[in-house]
Amino acid sequence: MRVFDEIRMVLFIATTVGVVILSRRTLFNFRSHGFYRFVAWEAIAALVIWNLPYWLFKPTSPKQVLSWIILFASLYVLYKGISRLHSAKRSNSRNDSELYAFERTSELITSGIYHYIRHPLYASLLYLTCGAYLKEISWISTVLTVLASASLLATAKMDERECIDYFGDQYREYMQRTKMFIPFVL
Repeated sequence: MRVFDEIRMVLFIATTVGVVILSRRTLFNFRSHGFYRFVAWEAIAALVIWNLPYWLFKPTSPKQVLSWIILFASLYVLYKGISRLHSAKRSNSRNDSELYAFERTSELITSGIYHYIRHPLYASLLYLTCGAYLKEISWISTVLTVLASASLLATAKMDERECIDYFGDQYREYMQRTKMFIPFVL
């Protein structure tokens, strides 16, 4: 088992290096959604890697089947969110260096999956977290799940503040009509 632990450590370090590179513009800006997204990505990476030995353990058990359903739902929501973002208009007026290019939309997206939830990309990460958690429930995976979930909530809240600053009342009205992560629920 020692060799597998070393492999998991190498995977986590490699993942962390990648996440740090992706997050370098927002890593030390606590007022940006990017900082909290970084914390969420790290917690999710740790959770996935921690539970890696259990991903194919008892594949037909109810817990594993539910886990895979949630994980596939995560991919579906991610796909729907990204595909809708790619069709949106971009704006150079949003020159915030902390935003990725796909985040610099000049119009509020309210159709497709965005008609039901405001944060499909963060929702997909939340679903990924839940699916990975079900692989093996332990005190460590519970702590990582709570950390990831709280960080995703903070990310969404900070993102909403940024959207209100840019879109104003239009975004406030949108918030009243939609749920944050789970259609019709939350």
